[in-house]
Amino acid sequence: MKANSLRDDCFVHDKDRLRHQEALAILRERLTSVATPESVPLEACYGRILAETIVAPRNVPLADNSAVDGYAFRHADFDEAGGFFRVQQRIAAGQASDAALAPWAAARIFTGAVMPPGADTVVMQEDCETHEQDGQDFVIVPQGLKAGANRRKAGEDVSEGTELLKPGQVLRPQDVAAIASTGKPDVSVYRKLRIGLVSTGDELRRPGDLVTVADVYDSNHFLLRGLCETLPVEIEDLGILKDRADVVEEALGNAAGRFDVILTTGGASKGEEDHVLSALDTLGERHMWQLAVKPGRPMMFGKIGDCAFLGLPGNPVAAMVCFLLYARPMINVLAGGDFLTPQGFQVPAAFDVPRKKPDRREFYRGYLSMDETGKTVTHKFARDGSGLITGLREADGLIEIPEDVTDIRKGDPVIFLPFSGFGIR
Repeated sequence: MKANSLRDDCFVHDKDRLRHQEALAILRERLTSVATPESVPLEACYGRILAETIVAPRNVPLADNSAVDGYAFRHADFDEAGGFFRVQQRIAAGQASDAALAPWAAARIFTGAVMPPGADTVVMQEDCETHEQDGQDFVIVPQGLKAGANRRKAGEDVSEGTELLKPGQVLRPQDVAAIASTGKPDVSVYRKLRIGLVSTGDELRRPGDLVTVADVYDSNHFLLRGLCETLPVEIEDLGILKDRADVVEEALGNAAGRFDVILTTGGASKGEEDHVLSALDTLGERHMWQLAVKPGRPMMFGKIGDCAFLGLPGNPVAAMVCFLLYARPMINVLAGGDFLTPQGFQVPAAFDVPRKKPDRREFYRGYLSMDETGKTVTHKFARDGSGLITGLREADGLIEIPEDVTDIRKGDPVIFLPFSGFGIR
């Protein structure tokens, strides 16, 4: 037997590491909002997290109005053969008439204008014939028009007292439009979370710096900054920390008093040059480390004082996957929102994985296409390396493979998590 023989790590079990769902459960259990409310005008609340319940104070729309340009009339005057109506009045948008329509009279009306008293139906102008006789305008309405056609009823969109939105919701353009439709000029939202973004490693340089063959450009900072900006946060760049225990510990200790969240990348393992883990243990509390997840095994979660701490791996793919799965829901909860759960869907695999390690959840970079039968299938990026940013660029999302799956054959159903579900366009 050879001394110091190497093990085939592909089949070393991960039973001593936290499973994916266990990690999510820890985050759910230990997180609560730290953000306080503030009032902002409507034009400043896109993408913010709502801090109040929005209730409609009035009907939307306020009154019955026309959905088209045409002629309003009383359907009771109408018969199956059609109708010949005298044009009694003209009502433009922004106007309202107090004059009730006489029998067999119509009002020339425009889109959005309030229906005159007694009128309940509108015919589109394109479907009508007009006629003038002895200085009086008439309109001929064709047969077949149903009562109430082309009329928007008061409160049809929202009735007075309806609860429109609840605290914790991220405000989308359509949500802001709904608030605006009630006449509310401002809204209470949670303040933006303060995040300190830290990179670690002697080898890291920022774009624009001179490099040697031993150096690496710090792509993770820009990756994580962009991902953070999909959430309601304020980001401060705390730079690149050298691989020295005292430097890392001092920087993290100082940052903990200034930020709601410290987000680090690199130094998350327990090698001789990895000092983030020991700094967290010295300065605060560690609630999570070492996951049965690929990529992303060395991710850590804890707190330093009142500041939440999340240490992401240094490899770009692992950093992005861990951010999407764990950092994103964590940050959203701290910012006053819900625990974000990605919505995936099942599609057939267009690839084979002959052997997968048991007891570990894996996330492949994948993209969708249609096969020769017109069915949507998912492909796996050919190379698995955690340092390959190319795979992140070419992927449409992540393919999630549970712990109990040990192989995949073409046609097997797999879960696809589109990047769009993580707020990435």
